Amino acid sequence: MTLRVAIAQLNLLVGDIAGNCSRILAAAETARDDLGADLVVFPELGVSGYPPEDLLLRADFLRQCRSAVERLAEKAVNICMVVGFPEAANGCLYNSAAVLQEGRIAAVYRKCRLPNYGVFDEKRYFSPGSGPCLFQIGAVPLAVTLCEDIWAEGIVEQSSMAGAQLILNLNASPFHANKGVEREAVLRDRIRAARVPIIYVNQVGGQDELVFDGSSFVMRADGEVCYRAPEFEESTGVVEFGIGESLSPVYGRIAPSYTQVASEYKALVLGIRDYVRKNGFQGAILGLSGGIDSALTLALAADALGNDQVEVVLMPSRYTACMSNEDAVEQAQCLGVQHHVIPIEPAVNVFTDMLEDTFRGLSADTTEENIQARCRGLLLMALSNKKRRLLLTTGNKSEMSVGYATLYGDMAGGFAPLKDVPKMLVYRLAEYRNCLSQVIPQRVIERPPSAELAPDQVDEDSLPPYSILDAILELYVEQDCSIEEIIGQGYDAVDVRKLVRLVNMNEYKRRQAPPGVRITARAFGRDRRYPITSGFRPC
Repeated sequence: MTLRVAIAQLNLLVGDIAGNCSRILAAAETARDDLGADLVVFPELGVSGYPPEDLLLRADFLRQCRSAVERLAEKAVNICMVVGFPEAANGCLYNSAAVLQEGRIAAVYRKCRLPNYGVFDEKRYFSPGSGPCLFQIGAVPLAVTLCEDIWAEGIVEQSSMAGAQLILNLNASPFHANKGVEREAVLRDRIRAARVPIIYVNQVGGQDELVFDGSSFVMRADGEVCYRAPEFEESTGVVEFGIGESLSPVYGRIAPSYTQVASEYKALVLGIRDYVRKNGFQGAILGLSGGIDSALTLALAADALGNDQVEVVLMPSRYTACMSNEDAVEQAQCLGVQHHVIPIEPAVNVFTDMLEDTFRGLSADTTEENIQARCRGLLLMALSNKKRRLLLTTGNKSEMSVGYATLYGDMAGGFAPLKDVPKMLVYRLAEYRNCLSQVIPQRVIERPPSAELAPDQVDEDSLPPYSILDAILELYVEQDCSIEEIIGQGYDAVDVRKLVRLVNMNEYKRRQAPPGVRITARAFGRDRRYPITSGFRPC
């Protein structure tokens, strides 16, 4: 006797209730008809998509979700389906999972542990459930849990004590570096107490700044992974369990787990692809400067969308080095993307002439540099509007941290792929991409980075080396270390105080930046929310 369980790792769209249910139903039919599954499990809040945010405050949205679950239940014939949905009941809202069997809703589980940290704010919307939910397939008792329920002691253990021989855990767990390793470690902790196998199913795909990596897996009662779905890809796989005194899963496909840099690259590609396509843009456009950031952004965009869906613009000024233009053209031709050359000098001269009387008597400063950047932003936005292509900004996390970006200039655009990518990781990602095939000129990787807004300008004229800068920023931005704690780790006090001051004074810029792919455990935006106006002074 066996139990065959299908794991449907799907790419769903928030708010597309009908579309999500069509994908759920198609996967259920594949699981039943092609894989011979008895049961198919879907991600958390699969009907609504995750995270639905304030759509959950709309009664009409909740009614549509409930109706969709009822329609899915009618299709649950000769296969059991476990689907996640937002459930309005008893004057409360729950993050729930419905067990659909033989044309009806056989059971409903309500999530007990509601995460309210980092990118999660479920307590804003949901009330907690009150305990385990068991159901049976034949003579086998199973329990349902949802995401955060496995991250703390209690729910898994209670489900096991209630008699569950297999625990299903439905997830919408976003990617960040090393997250897959953390998930598997947490499940091993739960399994030590519960001593039953757990199926962990996760969604895949980009949703605004979040990217979900999938990487669904099955862990045996001894803590060994016996099945793992691929990362960043949709898949519907099946795991067979031998039925006896306990359930014993048979080893199946075990896809590779998280790999540093390679996994981050895949996350960025998927984040770009889904943001462009799910929002209905006709491809992407970006400014290609001949620098490392725009070079990596172009490689990511071409891999995400295809070279025919990406367009680049070279916008040289009087300060642009010949090698910058040469390298940009070389990369565009190597990737086969359409490119244009539009010098900005005429536009800069017009704006300078227009402002001459008003600026008379004032010394030149970064204002003149920013005019150049804003001329470029205006040109790129005009092309984006005309061609219905999403404008990708090219700034990285290190620059955004310290404000080395121009509002309405190089910050202009609809999506920022490198927003959560520190500068040193930019280099590692570029080198990784070139290991697959050479698409970024080596000179772009090796030359000192520069905004090229002034004569002989390089970034390290006014910043510490990026290896030091990134290390200090990680301590302050991602780990909330104090100035004294950072200095205590051996960093120069002058550098530390300068960088902390720059981070704090540029919050207003980051608040106006476009969304971008989250790949670290602490990204600007949903993760790190600081007031713009603040009297706090770090020490």
